[in-house]
Amino acid sequence: MDISDLISRLTLDEKITLLIGKDSWSTEPVPRLGIPSIRVSDGPHGLRYESRPVEGGPSYITEATCFPTSSALAATWDMDLIREIGAAMAEEAAGLGVDVILGPGTNIKRTPVCGRNFEYFSEDPFLAGECAAAYIAGVQDRGVGTSLKHFAANNQELGRTSVSVEVDERTLREIYLRPFEIAVRKSQPWTVMCSYNRLAGIYASENAFLLDRVLRHDFGFQGLVLSDWGAVHDRAKALTASLELEMPHGSGSFENLKAALANGEITEAEIDRAVASLLRLVEKAVEGRRRRPKASDRTAHRALARAAALQAVTLLKNDGSLLPLNPASVTSLAVIGRFAKDPMIQGGGSAFVTTKSIEGALETMQEHAVKAKIRLDYEPAYSSWAEAPGLEATHEAQLVAEKADCAVVFVGTGHRVESESFDRAGIRLNPDLERLILMTAAMNPRTVVVVQAGSAIDMSAWIDKVKAVVFAWFGGEAGGPAVADVLFGAANPCGKLAETFPLRLEDTPSFDTYPGDGNHTWYREGLFVGYRHYDSMGTGVLFPFGHGLSYTSFLYADLRVTPDAVGAPGSVTVACSVTNTGDRRGSEIVQVYVGESTPRVVRPTKELKGFVKIELDPGEKGEVRFALTPRDFAYWNASLAAWHVQSGTHRIFVGSSSRDIRLEAKIAVAQGPDFS
Repeated sequence: MDISDLISRLTLDEKITLLIGKDSWSTEPVPRLGIPSIRVSDGPHGLRYESRPVEGGPSYITEATCFPTSSALAATWDMDLIREIGAAMAEEAAGLGVDVILGPGTNIKRTPVCGRNFEYFSEDPFLAGECAAAYIAGVQDRGVGTSLKHFAANNQELGRTSVSVEVDERTLREIYLRPFEIAVRKSQPWTVMCSYNRLAGIYASENAFLLDRVLRHDFGFQGLVLSDWGAVHDRAKALTASLELEMPHGSGSFENLKAALANGEITEAEIDRAVASLLRLVEKAVEGRRRRPKASDRTAHRALARAAALQAVTLLKNDGSLLPLNPASVTSLAVIGRFAKDPMIQGGGSAFVTTKSIEGALETMQEHAVKAKIRLDYEPAYSSWAEAPGLEATHEAQLVAEKADCAVVFVGTGHRVESESFDRAGIRLNPDLERLILMTAAMNPRTVVVVQAGSAIDMSAWIDKVKAVVFAWFGGEAGGPAVADVLFGAANPCGKLAETFPLRLEDTPSFDTYPGDGNHTWYREGLFVGYRHYDSMGTGVLFPFGHGLSYTSFLYADLRVTPDAVGAPGSVTVACSVTNTGDRRGSEIVQVYVGESTPRVVRPTKELKGFVKIELDPGEKGEVRFALTPRDFAYWNASLAAWHVQSGTHRIFVGSSSRDIRLEAKIAVAQGPDFS
């Protein structure tokens, strides 16, 4: 495609038309020049393909594989797995003629009440960025594009279309922009989607600092910037800010651009630059169509969804090693809660996936129970609506729990509680579900709770009354069997939290300033988001960032940091051994954090800079290695407008969570030249 030649042959009206969506899901074609329309579709954990077979008729959503949501995928800490899921989604997109998947979302989880946290990866920018980069690479390797979103600082749904985020530049760079930077530099998404909100009073769609200075100049983004749906307020201002494509079709936008051009507010050269970016996207899509897979194996994708759900399952508590269920001590089992049979698999909004069938845990649990010769009794106890479950047959549930050796209670939230367009009112479960847990625990001291949710839950009302807690996340269409396999020991849990679970909502660092005054929201906690706050302040938490138990145990030893002093720029290698000291094969996620010993500017105690997932047989010893760069020791110096490494002693922490540090070393770092 000769883009310069095409631009020279396009009329002004055709150029402007190309910069405004044709409809809700496709771009305008120019048939006379052979410029096709390209098709986009919602993601990120499954295709939400909307079609309208009859002009003016109702729309239909095509069935697709529902994979575990992004918060669950982040709990796997497995970038190869996330990349594989991206490839599978690309296969399904190709089969539907979709050129760009509208995902992944990689906004930071500033507050646990954000309604879309299930769509986002982490409270930590490094982990969030790595997850997004892996997803993008998986999709785009198969000839389908992605849309990294929502750029930037879209950290709450309440007032999202108008609220102005007030945040200092250092915090913005180190926390909220960092995951986008990682994803762009590593994987170059075909498109980046702007957010709805304002930043320092300027809408993201019109924010030249965000879209041009940061994204294009600083991050080196080479693709197209498009709007979130309806996020454009002034098409001409958006164009000058470097937003090329408005989606969907905007009424009045054509006239807006024509008038702005006539008034000298924009130039035809600016229009041509935007058209060139759009044509480069079309060129990628056309080339991608030639190399996309011809068939999509939904059976294989369902198996992948189950495997991913299994890797995500996070064992939060296991007093007395009650799990896995042992036939020697558990001959009868009570399963209580409708979510065991009819699970909550995802959140709501534009990410909602219509899938053909959903597997709950109950059937697989029954199969395991038969093999283990365990009697299993099931009592639904409540209706299927998570926001108002309405307890039913509580007496029957109590009787079932009382006569069993062990009780497993299934609870959770769902797409009516966690969704786009609104935030959660709190982070506790519905009171009826909490009451069900307490009633069951009162009847049976050996109670296990399985939670199906997309983000952090306050468990303070019942956590001390139960023996074990399994966090299943929103596990997608095949997540139920994965939970059953973990409960019965057919699989060893290895998921770890990608977000801190606070003791209560009031402990969260943004509690005093969320949601703002309706027009503004102030990020006064600065850098101290998630574990950066809790660990630096010594605040108690329910479960720390990176936490997750296993049915085996791991010994960390022999920490080596080379060299032990380094100039900047310079690289540092961190290595240690990990040994499986238990009696089961299992996976451990080894985490590396860095902290400056005596900082001369405000810095968190420690920040995640690397992680490795290693699988070991009983007694097996393996080595993990991490490469740290100057960036891992740097902070954003707003006065210099650059990343700056301060000379001094830095601490290297290696651990199983942010609060389970197994090894520690110090390294002398010399100040070096500032860098971008």
